[in-house]
Amino acid sequence: MDNLLDALKQIDVSKVSYQEWINIGMALKAEGYDCSVWDNWSQNDARYKQGECDRKWRSFAGSSNPIAGGTIIKMAKDAGWVPYVHENGGLMEWDDIIEYDGDGMIYDPTVSMSPTEQLVKYLEILFKSDEYVAYVTTDVWQNADGKWMPGRGQYDRTAKELIDLLKKHPDDIGAVIGDWKDESGAWIRFNPVDGSGVKNDNITRFTYALVESDNIPISEQDAIYRKFELPIACLVHSGSRSLHAIVRVDASDAEEYRKRVQYLYDFLNKNGLKVDINNRNPSRLSRMPGVTRNGVLQTLVDTNIGRRNWNEWLDFAEGNTDELPQEKTSGQIRTKKEFLEPQLIEGIVRVGHKMLISGSSKAGKSFLLIELAIALAEGRKWLGFQCKKTKVFYVNLEIAEKSCGNRIDEIHLALGVEPKYEQDFVVWSLRGSSMPLDKLAPKIIRKVANKGYEAIIIDPIYKVITGDENNASQMGAFTNIFDKISKETGCTIIYSHHHSKGAQGFKRAMDRASGSGVFARDPDAQLDMIQLETSEEFMAQYADVKTSSAWRLESSLREFPNFKPVNFWFEYPIHRVDDKGILAKHYANGDPKANLDKSSKKNQTIESRKDEFDAAFENESAGTGSCALTDLMSYLGIAERTVRKRLSEFSDEYVCSKGRVMKVQKAPAE
Repeated sequence: MDNLLDALKQIDVSKVSYQEWINIGMALKAEGYDCSVWDNWSQNDARYKQGECDRKWRSFAGSSNPIAGGTIIKMAKDAGWVPYVHENGGLMEWDDIIEYDGDGMIYDPTVSMSPTEQLVKYLEILFKSDEYVAYVTTDVWQNADGKWMPGRGQYDRTAKELIDLLKKHPDDIGAVIGDWKDESGAWIRFNPVDGSGVKNDNITRFTYALVESDNIPISEQDAIYRKFELPIACLVHSGSRSLHAIVRVDASDAEEYRKRVQYLYDFLNKNGLKVDINNRNPSRLSRMPGVTRNGVLQTLVDTNIGRRNWNEWLDFAEGNTDELPQEKTSGQIRTKKEFLEPQLIEGIVRVGHKMLISGSSKAGKSFLLIELAIALAEGRKWLGFQCKKTKVFYVNLEIAEKSCGNRIDEIHLALGVEPKYEQDFVVWSLRGSSMPLDKLAPKIIRKVANKGYEAIIIDPIYKVITGDENNASQMGAFTNIFDKISKETGCTIIYSHHHSKGAQGFKRAMDRASGSGVFARDPDAQLDMIQLETSEEFMAQYADVKTSSAWRLESSLREFPNFKPVNFWFEYPIHRVDDKGILAKHYANGDPKANLDKSSKKNQTIESRKDEFDAAFENESAGTGSCALTDLMSYLGIAERTVRKRLSEFSDEYVCSKGRVMKVQKAPAE
């Protein structure tokens, strides 16, 4: 493997493109290296970002066209690198890796053992001393296409007999097994026979299966075998285009053998290796190590690699195929703050998480999302929150493409922002072409993955929703699709949804989105925009009554503390933060605070104070029977001392304990 690291050192990271950088990471992972190798190499570039290698590494999954070590070898050679050649005539050492150089297949993976020693080791690993070994050397023939085919061969000698003779004639392997034709090479059966034949019925132990594929380079075959930790007893270079993996399946009989081999082949086909299914029978011949084929040695490349047996590998395979992450101890997942995903929107959401923006219909959500996309692409503030400079993919499902382009232009002009990085704000307009999200998700992933995006905006989701939005289980399945997109791309998923019908002011911000409560619980950040009630006289004093409206943005955050509500004006086509506090005492339709503020607190009667307190408790407790004292302070807009005075005044109905206010439990009347 040092060969690959030497090649990597010759590649100047500052000169590779983003896609080449990704390909190198994929190749290193495929070859079994740790992410730290990629990360250390990447640090030599000014574009390096702490934690980005780790995040991308975790997104690399199996592919039907895997990228392996040959990619790095090819790039290094293009940069002028010349591979090291051993002093012993170019022969490789036992622990050297076999690499594909991009120019053709490799043909000489010679190791330090002699041909005879290779065959002895092969026999010692696969057979017990008294078991019969079947092989073909001299019994060969050519078919109509000129291809050499094996006959029945020999099957009446034990492993011990062969091993003893091979050790007696270490320099003349042909004296033991017979002189083979160089054009054809030689074959051997990897399962023992009964000494009377070579059919499936003659097999005495169903321990091994053959895995062979010749449709991808040998280095990639080797990488897949190792990546998926196949329990390989012997790995043999065929002398041509494939590596023969003799895999432990440890079956008790022919039926179990059939099922296990089928499972093995299905697993490998699913994970990018097209296996030759003609090799599935237990009496199949494989290439014998230690003999030549057209002048190329059929070589024993490696032994006893991967998992120790079938059951251990099955645990690995099932863990891999269920696509679920491995469990870890709390110590393993504890993360220092500097290794957390970077904040996409400061104090609101991180890269790779999910954010929902909810609001009433025609509330200007699309304008707000376009403003957000511009802020991300340009690295500006959005509603007062600093955004990370990044590349954003905006899935426009509702607005005609030309109208969307015009809207973006108008917003740029109104903001006074010259688009310096408009190439980082990419729009995919699907009006008239949208489809359910489960069908759209793979297409989004293909367009976004490994292209430098860190944010995907989907606007709005009602266009792609699958299932009944009031059904919790169906909406749970729907929002899981966002997780899949995020996992595959490493991007933050930002999506918009509408309010339910009717007045919303009496509800908590997280409960206003239409449909199932899943929309309140699923995102890592939920931002809700609600319109504030204002009079024409007020608007005439502070804004253009015809084109402006007043709004409040409230939050429900999982990763950060909820921020203080942000009041802002929507002045077509942009939103401007109310940094003067003009809207502080305005409320949404249905908000009990609006009624509370209308009365003079100085002249309140005990009855009005009681009604005010009851309304505040009802709203903040949300039917749970208790709420925090601080929530009542915030809702009523009064100090703690005043709240405690109210509690004392209404002590027959309310009690406060450890900072929480509860209703007094009254004994039932007799």
